[in-house]
Amino acid sequence: MTKNLYIHTIGCQMNVYDAEQMAGGLMPLGYQLVSSPEMADLILVNTCAIREKAEQKVFSFLGRLAKLKKKKPGLIIGVGGCVAQQEGKKILERVPYIDVVFGTHAVGRLPKIIQQIESDRGRIIDIEMSDEIQEREFAMTSQHEGKVTSFVTIIQGCDNYCTYCVVPYVRGREMSRSPENIIQEIRQLVKAGVREVTLLGQNVNSYGKKEGLCSFSELLSQVNDIEGLLRIRFTTSHPKDLSEELIHAFRRLDKLCKHIHLPVQSGSNRVLKRMNRKYTRELYLEKVEKLRDVCPDIAITSDMIVGFPGETRADFEDTLNLIRTVEYDSLFAFKYSDRPNASAARFSDKLSEQEKKERLQILLDLQKHFTIKKNEDLVGKTEEILVDGLSKRQTSSESRQISLNPESDIQWAGRTSANKIVNFIQGNDCRSNDKILTGQLIRVRIDKALSHSLWGEPVKLEPLGSEGEKSYAA
Repeated sequence: MTKNLYIHTIGCQMNVYDAEQMAGGLMPLGYQLVSSPEMADLILVNTCAIREKAEQKVFSFLGRLAKLKKKKPGLIIGVGGCVAQQEGKKILERVPYIDVVFGTHAVGRLPKIIQQIESDRGRIIDIEMSDEIQEREFAMTSQHEGKVTSFVTIIQGCDNYCTYCVVPYVRGREMSRSPENIIQEIRQLVKAGVREVTLLGQNVNSYGKKEGLCSFSELLSQVNDIEGLLRIRFTTSHPKDLSEELIHAFRRLDKLCKHIHLPVQSGSNRVLKRMNRKYTRELYLEKVEKLRDVCPDIAITSDMIVGFPGETRADFEDTLNLIRTVEYDSLFAFKYSDRPNASAARFSDKLSEQEKKERLQILLDLQKHFTIKKNEDLVGKTEEILVDGLSKRQTSSESRQISLNPESDIQWAGRTSANKIVNFIQGNDCRSNDKILTGQLIRVRIDKALSHSLWGEPVKLEPLGSEGEKSYAA
């Protein structure tokens, strides 16, 4: 009997990966993914607790399910992920029509949990943490169909205990998967058509250290050797653990993309110490310099927190000066918010919401200048992009800058090695061979730089490589 499953995912790439594992695990029970909660027999809300706003989104979505549950009493609703791990039975008290709460280590146990719910309609809470990673048999789902890129978790949990962060409390301590299981999973993804993988972890640089496995750089080498795979990315990379070996991998490994996400969080040494980041501004800049020496074209992105408790105006200026020094390709910046269990929640010298809001806007305005500058520097150059598929509809402000014929112009999108979005129109040179598009590498001349993307035109294309592994170049 076929049953319908809807998964609503909030948060990071690891949550996206976990959602795929949930769907794969429930397939043997007859569940198939559907596109709306109204169609579902089972709704899973995969949650994020990293920031207060993400947690608010969880309960806002759950509130919208009340009418649906009343209309369909047999509907099963489950809450998983970081908020589930953090709040446990409090969720059942706050949202009484929830059937199951399952934590970050319970994804592998989810099929048995759902079977039990189906049998006796009881309510279940499973937030038990494990001492080792529970490997699950990889199963293809409709979420993988037609995908060019995919996430693969290689290490879960975190041992760093940054004072603002809840991750060690909701994801547990660091645990690495075996390289054999990782390689096997990636090979299956490639067989299904995936051409780019992003290796995930709270700190991928720590991969294998506790277990005595190969180093992260050695794992990258093994992934680089997988036939049919075109590109490799990874996130997140803790600056304190960024090794010389890993830095040189950007020169050594041909499939490793020229992009690194290196979260700094603050440009002030005083704030970095209070955050328990275990590196200084100077050490961070030294590693940025080494990265650019090894790979001059590397794109560097980062995370910033503004308004950390006790952050003075001078501390904030240090952060702005760091941005001017590094000239990031892009930034993810956030206002500080207290998180349960994180030690910074107990710090007394909090900033006002208004001050945090003003500082965030100043920082974003500064970074916007460098993002546009980096994009404009690419105009006139030819970039190799991996085509993701048809382009998503552009924002109205960007559409007005591009002359398009909606009746005849076919818009496609892909990403450069530096992870910049490139939109292009299928030109006359491309129309005769549609196989060059989704999942293939093509060369595109960049004609225009916009705030969040690039526009270009494919150059004349000729196939290179063996059948099934074609890439295209001028």
